[in-house]
Amino acid sequence: MQWTQNYSALGGSIGLTALVVSLPIFYLLWALAVKRMKGHIAGVTTLIFTNIIVILVYKMPLGVALSASALGILNGLFPIAWIIVTAVFLYNLTVEAGQFDIIKSSIASLSNDRRLQALLIAFSFGAFLEGAAGFGTPVAITGAILIGLGFEPLYAAGLCLIANTAPVAFGGIGAPIIAAGAVTGVNADIISAAVGRQLPFLSVFIPLYLIILMAGWKGAKEVLPAIAVSGFTFAIAQWWSSNYLGPMLPDIISSLISLIATAALLKVWKPKNIWRFPNEKSEKIEQYKKYSSGQILKAWSPFLVLTVMVGIWGTTSFKNFVTKQLEWFVNIPHWPGLDGLVIKTTPIVTKPAVYSAYYKWDFFAAAGTAILISSIITMLILGVSPARGAKVARSTLKTLIYPTITVSSVLGFAYIANYSGLSYTLGILFAGTGHLFPFFAPVLGWLGVFLTGSDTSANALFGQLQNVTAQQVGVNPVLTIAANSSGGVVGKMISPQSIAVATAATGLVGKESDLFRFTFKHSIFLLLLICIMTYLQAYVVPGMIPIIQ
Repeated sequence: MQWTQNYSALGGSIGLTALVVSLPIFYLLWALAVKRMKGHIAGVTTLIFTNIIVILVYKMPLGVALSASALGILNGLFPIAWIIVTAVFLYNLTVEAGQFDIIKSSIASLSNDRRLQALLIAFSFGAFLEGAAGFGTPVAITGAILIGLGFEPLYAAGLCLIANTAPVAFGGIGAPIIAAGAVTGVNADIISAAVGRQLPFLSVFIPLYLIILMAGWKGAKEVLPAIAVSGFTFAIAQWWSSNYLGPMLPDIISSLISLIATAALLKVWKPKNIWRFPNEKSEKIEQYKKYSSGQILKAWSPFLVLTVMVGIWGTTSFKNFVTKQLEWFVNIPHWPGLDGLVIKTTPIVTKPAVYSAYYKWDFFAAAGTAILISSIITMLILGVSPARGAKVARSTLKTLIYPTITVSSVLGFAYIANYSGLSYTLGILFAGTGHLFPFFAPVLGWLGVFLTGSDTSANALFGQLQNVTAQQVGVNPVLTIAANSSGGVVGKMISPQSIAVATAATGLVGKESDLFRFTFKHSIFLLLLICIMTYLQAYVVPGMIPIIQ
């Protein structure tokens, strides 16, 4: 028996309904920020609370609600948790093989300064991993590297989450922009160009913001040349590639140019003072050994292999080959108890539409599998025996049990929010702001990423709502569609899914609430900047954004 979503279920009021159904979100914020609850407990209890709310408020059938939750949990296990496990396994192999000291030395040879290491690893290298793989890979890898260099775990995780802001909209070979084009019918290249006229402003600012957060304004002034080179080269390349090459390559191109330019600068310029964290002893600064080029290349080989593998895995031709030619996947086209049982009636559909539900276990084409294969190749290169590799795998799995529960429960929450209509209720509420809608458009994207952990999912969720609402209030729909993606990038750092990945990779399991408190205020501040920029682009400088021809 089919069930129809009702977005104003309480007395026909969108506002009242939105207030009540948002209680699980407020609960999750409270659990993490105030109660400092462990992530897996906060995630599981939020999922249970959400099921109760949607059954009571929307009259969603119990079986349908549980089925939606189960589908989300399964997607949390694969492909998301699969990426976390394989990424941490790869890092642990380099430690087991004794290669991480060489990696630390090679970075220190460019600079012992923690500020510059953060620019190179968290910002530039992290952006490359976001562009190539996305879905938590950059935070997992770069967070582990920074801790290996000597960063405090909480700082390493927080800095990587904040640094990962600029590239998110073009992550996973442009997946968020492509998804926005698919749901709105607007050419993805036009959306790419629009986002490329918003995010470069943020890309210039993030490196400076990152270093001020670490070392204060005085500390940032000492490395302004590196900050400027890192940020401006990234932003210029991001603008150019997004406007002239489309959505698939901006992260790859801009991150590589930023990384190479910053490394080249450090060959001819050094800061006057070497900055370290206050708790670090100065005598540690010169303790790095010198290694040969061959030793350095061998030590970095896991990440070089990873770069090649995720690059191949991210290409459309490879994905088509695996899914269409080899058909190496297990497909459940009709998820039991959910597929075809939910009817959507939102303003973004011309007539009631059946909400499909399916699951695809696409093992070989998944980014986590690319990382696993990279790990196997790494074992061969570094001489790690199968027995030692199995030992590392067991210890990795043991440490990631709770983060896996967290990620799975959060994805269960995201799916029940979508299938119940909770997400649409909140979206319609924001869409009712009229003339102020361009200001609030990024908030929708921010909320979508917080709920789902993915800018791609947020664009799929709210992209068409942004399109239709913009036309109703008389502004360029390309602007608000782009704003959904741009706003979403600053929601990534507080998404429970991202928090779970970061804590898993940096040994902070159980400290999810501390990390959430660390990033939340920065997320709100950066979101406000994007909201102001979008409003100005709507009414003050509308010519900045391309229009649909």
